Amino acid sequence: MKSLFHLAFNVTHLDEARHFYGGVLGCTEGRSASTWVDFDFFGHQLSLHLGEPFKTERTGRVGDTLVPMPHFGLVLALPDWQAMASRLQAAKTEFILPPQARFEGQPGEQWTMFFCDPFGNPIELKGFRSLDTLYSA
Repeated sequence: MKSLFHLAFNVTHLDEARHFYGGVLGCTEGRSASTWVDFDFFGHQLSLHLGEPFKTERTGRVGDTLVPMPHFGLVLALPDWQAMASRLQAAKTEFILPPQARFEGQPGEQWTMFFCDPFGNPIELKGFRSLDTLYSA
């Protein structure tokens, strides 16, 4: 079954959301109204609505770093992940966990980075040499 993921969450300013999701991340804008805007988040649908962003706490352990929970993200092929890391660094993104490799030389070897959108919504991006190893243990 082929399916796409849909996630709706709150932001406090739609123009700032457009700048970040459209300008910084490079997502294509879809439908919108005065209180929400949709984005094509790399083939998945994000619906950003005006409101109070969800509460997060740094309770998730990634290596030696506590990261915000809950969070959402994306899994990319490594070259795409590297391009996105460069794009975010050029935009002077403040990282919770800067771009780095994890589990080097092990099954499931991956690269990760954590950051928040301008509203405090946490995002993790992962990169894999082969997406077939996503669930390798």
